[in-house]
Amino acid sequence: MTINVQQYSNTPSPTGGINIPWKKILMPLAIALVMLFCLAPALWQLLTSFKVNQDISALPTVYFPTRYTLNHYIELFVRRPFLRYIFNSALVSITSTALALAIGAPAAYALARLRPWGGKVILASILIVTLFPGILLFLGLLEIIQNLHLANNYLALIIPYTAMNLPLTILVLRSFFEQLPKDLEDAARVDGYNTFQMLLKIILPMTLPALVTTGILTFIFAWNEFIFALTFITRETMKTIPVAAAQLGGASLFEIPYGPIAAATVLGTLPLVLLVLFFQRKIVQGLTAGAVKG
Repeated sequence: MTINVQQYSNTPSPTGGINIPWKKILMPLAIALVMLFCLAPALWQLLTSFKVNQDISALPTVYFPTRYTLNHYIELFVRRPFLRYIFNSALVSITSTALALAIGAPAAYALARLRPWGGKVILASILIVTLFPGILLFLGLLEIIQNLHLANNYLALIIPYTAMNLPLTILVLRSFFEQLPKDLEDAARVDGYNTFQMLLKIILPMTLPALVTTGILTFIFAWNEFIFALTFITRETMKTIPVAAAQLGGASLFEIPYGPIAAATVLGTLPLVLLVLFFQRKIVQGLTAGAVKG
């Protein structure tokens, strides 16, 4: 009877040395270093939000404090209407995301299936718009907001956010609609579905990963946007979280409230982190399924 003995990588080599699996050792180490590099700023803000003021201003720097406090978070809600800021950001972000999906989904379906006249020119124009820096639209949007008297109005943010996210929404959803088999649509037409019913009841449920991915990207942009929210909204009760966090003041003119700013940053980032973690599987499906045409 012959017994095959498996040779492991740590057995002596013919030259007398030991083969060390460097790839298995270095790869996890490299991943850990990259994760630490990416998460270090967020971890620093999180720790700062729980530090007492003495540790924040201490020299040498206290990286890992031994004393923790919730006063910075309490101060946000006592001195400022921070719940109102959260509501403002959520209202603007959710509304603009819903409008972008509601307008972008039919437009993407029309470009993918109905083949309108000049569709390639329209698609090229949409692609160019996605590459156009949004900040260059600032002066034109400011004139429009002033002429329409939309200053200190939620529409001053909802309309620009929706318009700026529409190109990305159309491009992502179009790639998904194109990879769906046409037999489903033909069968739906035989059953008496019109184009709107087919899109609403058959196509969109099948492209849920794309809708979730596009919706989250749109939501993140609207939630984090700063320049337009800073300029178009000046009323205190209508400010969004990025503007409110940037305008936090200390007890005196020369004091920088690092603790409350860090707490506001954590509170402003937490909904996005929870959103991505909750929909992470749909996001991965949405980013990968549209890349390869099956």
